[in-house]
Amino acid sequence: MSEHHLKTLSIEERQEELRRLIEQRVRITVTEVCAIFAVSEATARRDLDALADRGELLRVHGGAIAVRRAPPEPPALQRSVEQSSCKQRIGYLAAGLIGDGETVFLGSGTTVLEVAHRLRERHGLTVITNSLLVINALGDAAGVTLIGLGGMLRRSELSFIGHIAEDALAQLHADRVVMGIRAFDPEEGLTSEYLPEMRTDRALLAIGKQVVIVADHTKIGRVSTAFVAPSTAVDVLVTDSDTPADLLQAFTAKGVHVLTA
Repeated sequence: MSEHHLKTLSIEERQEELRRLIEQRVRITVTEVCAIFAVSEATARRDLDALADRGELLRVHGGAIAVRRAPPEPPALQRSVEQSSCKQRIGYLAAGLIGDGETVFLGSGTTVLEVAHRLRERHGLTVITNSLLVINALGDAAGVTLIGLGGMLRRSELSFIGHIAEDALAQLHADRVVMGIRAFDPEEGLTSEYLPEMRTDRALLAIGKQVVIVADHTKIGRVSTAFVAPSTAVDVLVTDSDTPADLLQAFTAKGVHVLTA
């Protein structure tokens, strides 16, 4: 499209052209948007924010990047059979980080559930969780004291989120936080596809002395629409051996201790 036409576009047309441009370039700065579309910085930022709100891109400092989309994630119970061997190995390795007598937060998701299954025989363990699946897995484990968070139920994950859960988290502390994530990239950090869960994820990250992310290779090197936290918020990544070596090295360079199952 010619420079003249770019300058005469409607707001909707300009934003659509901007979306296409970011898909081609992968990354764009506010300054580049201003130059290409002959708009002010305020207008450029509004366009980028509008596209980010629609899930078309991820806003980063000074501009935006294209979303490297994973396929839409099915509900937790449906995907429990996906990458099951990887998740079991990851769960076994991550559970080995947790000692008797500790207080640990276990988040939602099927990989975290594999961790929970391997804690049933522990002694003096306190588990805090917002996951109904984890509660069911550990509800009758004699050596585990179980603390469940309330809140708004996210049915697809069978987990509690929202301000009630976040208020409860503000009163709690854990030796370790073990959580899954939709996408984890060395440069763009932890991202999620579900905006209402973002604040809850941030709150649970804050309660642990050590943050452990459990994620199979399909989640690594991906970027989703809602920024949760930078890579530096993570202490340990437990993944599987199918995760590309260059990504593992990039995480290590960020100070993340990487374990491969």
